[in-house]
Amino acid sequence: MSASEKPVMIVTGARKGIGRYLVEHYLAKGYLVEGCSRGKADISDSSYKHHEVDVADEKGVRGMVADITKRHGRIDAVLNNAAIASMNHVLLTPAKSANRMLEVNVTGTMLVCRDAAKVMIRRKYGRIVNFTTIVAPIALAGEAVYAASKSAVVTFTRILAFELGQWGITCNSFGATPIMTDMIKGVPQDKIDAVVNNLAIKRLGTHQDCANVCDFFISPSSDNITGQVIYLGGVT
Repeated sequence: MSASEKPVMIVTGARKGIGRYLVEHYLAKGYLVEGCSRGKADISDSSYKHHEVDVADEKGVRGMVADITKRHGRIDAVLNNAAIASMNHVLLTPAKSANRMLEVNVTGTMLVCRDAAKVMIRRKYGRIVNFTTIVAPIALAGEAVYAASKSAVVTFTRILAFELGQWGITCNSFGATPIMTDMIKGVPQDKIDAVVNNLAIKRLGTHQDCANVCDFFISPSSDNITGQVIYLGGVT
């Protein structure tokens, strides 16, 4: 397969954790992967390019998508993984912290979807997967603003599916169970245990769990799957 025939994917929050795993997963599958994060990444692969971009920066996102389009002429899939979280009782949550979570998790997701979709429309094909969290449906105390931001992502994705469906673009979301990444290092163990004990499948999630859902959503065969949300671990 020539470079011009390889599918092109954007992975946000690509420097570490789930994002980095997904970058490596799809590089192994033959994708040309364009990753972004606020910092540098040490991923060395001829099929990978890293962009130091904050997804909440409209100008930065627009420039990244323009660069990708100039070099590849296409965007086939977007995995919106970038997010920030801050566990705190709502009575102790500063407005600055709340606004930043909403800015990155909601506005950042919207910006990447918006600009990538404009490119996807040209070929009447695209796959968008926006990451949410099981914290939203289980209403975990201490995560009110984070859960609210991720609930907004689910609603945004459902409506986006209707707005983009006419161009062959599917939009879905999924929420993982707790995975040992930097994002949950500060969460007390008793909180993590409480979440796991309320799952149908009582274990921590894995990076492969996430890749499995993404594989399903971005498959060309999943052209009739859109506007859906999958929560891992048996959460409904």
